[in-house]
Amino acid sequence: MRVHALKGVTLHIEEREFVSIMGPSGSGKSTMMNVIGCLDKPSSGMYTLDGTDIGSATSKQLSEVRNQKIGFVFQNFNLLKRTSAIENVELPMLYAGKSKKTRRERAEYCLELVGLKDRMHHKPNELSGGQQQRVAIARALSNDPAIILADEPTGNLDSASSEEIMSIFKQLNDGGNTIVLVTHEPEIAAHTNRIIWFRDGKIESDRLSTGRGSV
Repeated sequence: MRVHALKGVTLHIEEREFVSIMGPSGSGKSTMMNVIGCLDKPSSGMYTLDGTDIGSATSKQLSEVRNQKIGFVFQNFNLLKRTSAIENVELPMLYAGKSKKTRRERAEYCLELVGLKDRMHHKPNELSGGQQQRVAIARALSNDPAIILADEPTGNLDSASSEEIMSIFKQLNDGGNTIVLVTHEPEIAAHTNRIIWFRDGKIESDRLSTGRGSV
């Protein structure tokens, strides 16, 4: 029996939006995130990212899109443990074939954006959870992506660190970055400008956020 994780979803996210995706377990939000992130292709319908038709892309093309157009931020940070912060940030640019000089200059710039330039040579075990997530955000920015996808980016952080991370996302969005995040925390979603609620594979609501306490 075929099970549809998403059913007839129509969704348009504009450039420079700051969007949160919410919903109970099994609602389809993770599948939606995987489709947006080009980790999965829709079995029917169409998905276009920054002018590229993802549905007809080859595996190689999808890999290139993920590397060049999407910055990923994960709940568990996914940093290389034996590698310094700046080397972690350089990694996507290494895969993209950029020169050593370009990688180093861009990585320093991205770490400065998230307030960690003074920690660039520290390894993950020498950083707090909030600092590790800031390194992960800097890494997501390294190839100047069209969109940043954050999957439960504050899930492993305390309240103070969560506020710091959301403040950074807000600053990045104000600077022109498109950001989409999945969260189960209403107080985190309240930091975004638009909240999309999934249930049973469908969009149950899609509305503008009015700020803290609006969810």
